[in-house]
Amino acid sequence: MYSSLILIPFFSVIVLNLPFRTLMKKSAFWVCIALSLIQIFAVLFSPTGSLGNLTEMFFSFLRVDLWIDNLSRIMLLCIGIVLFTAAWVQKELSKDEERQFNFMNVLLLLLAGLNGIVLVRDIFSLYVFLEITAVSSFILIGFNKERDAFEAAFKYIILSVIATALMLTSIGLLLMIAGDTSFATISATLKTSPDKLLAMFAVAIFLCAAFIKGGVMPFHGWLPDAYSASPASVSVILAGVVTKTVGVYTLIRIVYSVFGYSPALTLILLIVGTLSVVLGALAALGQSDFKRMLAYSSISQVGYIVLGLATGSMLGLAGAVFHLFNHSIFKSLLFVNSAAVESSTGTRNMDNLAGLAKKMPVTGTTSILASLSCAGIPPLAGFWSKLLIIVALWMGKFYAFAIIAALASILTLAYFLSLQRRVFFGKLREDLAHIKESGFGFLLSMTILALITIGAGLGFPFILNSFLLPVKTISGG
Repeated sequence: MYSSLILIPFFSVIVLNLPFRTLMKKSAFWVCIALSLIQIFAVLFSPTGSLGNLTEMFFSFLRVDLWIDNLSRIMLLCIGIVLFTAAWVQKELSKDEERQFNFMNVLLLLLAGLNGIVLVRDIFSLYVFLEITAVSSFILIGFNKERDAFEAAFKYIILSVIATALMLTSIGLLLMIAGDTSFATISATLKTSPDKLLAMFAVAIFLCAAFIKGGVMPFHGWLPDAYSASPASVSVILAGVVTKTVGVYTLIRIVYSVFGYSPALTLILLIVGTLSVVLGALAALGQSDFKRMLAYSSISQVGYIVLGLATGSMLGLAGAVFHLFNHSIFKSLLFVNSAAVESSTGTRNMDNLAGLAKKMPVTGTTSILASLSCAGIPPLAGFWSKLLIIVALWMGKFYAFAIIAALASILTLAYFLSLQRRVFFGKLREDLAHIKESGFGFLLSMTILALITIGAGLGFPFILNSFLLPVKTISGG
C-alpha cells in the first residue's frame, strides 16, 4: 500500500503530460490536492497492524525495502499537510494556467521524492530520493525566473552538490566496510568493524552532508536566500517539509537506525544544535524582511530538534520528533501569513507595515498563534515539544545546554513580538487603508494549520503516549 505513495505521484506526472493537455491543465491542481489528502488519511486511519515490513512487488524487484514506523507516519503526515496547503497558496497567487500546471508537475515529483526518503531502509536508495528532492527543490526555488531567485537556486544547488559528494563518499566507504547498503547491515557492522577510523570518517562526512541539507549552523549559507527569494508557496514547502525531511529526518533516522551514539557524536550534535538555536535567533532579531526573519527562525528551531536528538534518551527523541512535527506546521503557517501580507500589500518589509490586524483579522490571529507556539507558550503545541527537549537535556546532565535552550526561547518570543508589533499591531498606515483580507486559498491554509497547532497542544497527552514515547516504533528498532 505505502509504495503507492511513491509510485502514484510519478505516474501522475506522466499521465498529466499525455495528450488532452487542456483537460490535464485543469486537473493538475486537483490531482495534487487529492494525493495530499489521500496521504493524510492513509497515515491517520490505517490500522496499526498494517504498519510493518511492506516490501512490495515493484520495489522488491528493484531490491528496495520499505518500512513504516511512527517516525515515518509523522513525516508522511507533515508532507501531506504542507503540500496540501502549498498547492492552495500557489493557486491563490497564480492565475496563469500554464504556470500552475508546471508548478503542480514539479510538486508531484517532490512529493514522490519526499515520500521515498521517508519509506526506504537502505542508504543508497535514501541518497537517490534525496537527489530527486534536491532537483525538484532547485526548480521550485527559481520558478519565478527572477534574479534573486536564480541566485538563491544557484547557492542551493552548489551546496547541495557538495553535500551529495560527501554523502556518496560516505556511502562508498560504508559499502566497503559492511558489504551492503541496508541500514540493518551497516548498523551491525559498525558495532564490530575493526576499521574504526575509516568508519568514524564515513559517519562524520555523512553528518556534514545532513547538516548542509538541513541548513543548520554553520552549514546554513543557502537557507536564508532560498527561503526569502523563493515564490511564497515554495517557501512554505521548503520551510515546512523539504529541509525537515532531507536534513532533520535523515539525521534522526541515520543516527538511530544506523550509526548509533558515541561521546563524539553526542558532542557534535550538542554544539551544532546550540549554535543553531542561539545564532539563528540572534540573526532573526535583526531582520526587517518578513520571510528572512522566518528563515533564520527556522534555523534556530531546527537547533532544538538537534539538541533533543543529542540526548540519546527516549524523552529527548520524543521531544525532537514532536518539535519536528510542530515546526513543520507553525512555520508553514507563518510563511502562509507572510505570503498573504505580501499579496495584499505588495511588500515584505516590516518597517513599511503596521496595523494590518484591523484589515486582515484571520491572518493576524493565526500569525499570533503560530508565533506563540514557536516561542513555546502553553498550551500550544510548541510549548510541549520544547519542554520535552529541555527536560531531556537536564535529565541527561547537559545542564548548560538545557539552560541555553530555555533562555533562547526568550529570544524567540522577542523577535516574534517585534514581528507582530511592526506588521499587525499599532495604527494602520494611510497607504494601507485599501487592503482587504486574503483570498480563500490563504484563509483555508491558515485555518487548517492554526487548528492543527491548537489541537496538537491540547491533545498532547494522547500524542505522547500513542506516537512519541514508544522509541522502538519511532526508530525502527
